[in-house]
Amino acid sequence: MPGIDVAPADEFPPGSVKLVVVGSVTLGVYNCGGSLYAIEDRCSHDDGPLCEGEWDEDVCRVICPRHGSAFDLESGRPLSLPAYEPVATYPVHVAGGMVKVTVD
Repeated sequence: MPGIDVAPADEFPPGSVKLVVVGSVTLGVYNCGGSLYAIEDRCSHDDGPLCEGEWDEDVCRVICPRHGSAFDLESGRPLSLPAYEPVATYPVHVAGGMVKVTVD
């Protein structure tokens, strides 16, 4: 399965996050307790940067730094207001020792 290289898997332990630019889209790629997730770096509330905010590894959510909306890393679903629309998520996998994200 092809994909965009994020980082060597052995350099991306639980608790890691990295921003990756794919064309005109920026993604936040997270290792949340050993599960890998990628989410668009764009809050659906005001189009501000989402992945520059804090994130909670215990519940796998990212919190927008502008207005505090929380988003589920797996589904992109907003968990709190003011956001009410989900953001895009992307498949992440490990191949050949490399963490990769697939963007259509």
